Amino acid sequence: MSLEPGNIARHELIGLAAEVAESTNPSMIGLSGKIVDETRNLLIIETERGEKRIPKGNVSLIFELHDDCRVKVNGSILVSQPENRIGKKIQRKRWKL
Repeated sequence: MSLEPGNIARHELIGLAAEVAESTNPSMIGLSGKIVDETRNLLIIETERGEKRIPKGNVSLIFELHDDCRVKVNGSILVSQPENRIGKKIQRKRWKL
């Protein structure tokens, strides 16, 4: 399965460039880097200043997929173990292009 905006929540996130667009914690807004690891509730992003742990449920993220394709995803739909997210039904209204 190729990585497209419509299937990003069902795809591997490690290795993607990501930026925190919205957060309940204002100090996280604007953090960007490469996703290096993922747990059920956290994304670990390698930034210029080291690794940062981002809680999935409290943020909206902008992922850079390929070329100039960017997609904004509500982090709450990513809250799940990565291997279990593949079979999860996702409503399209919860993510934006």
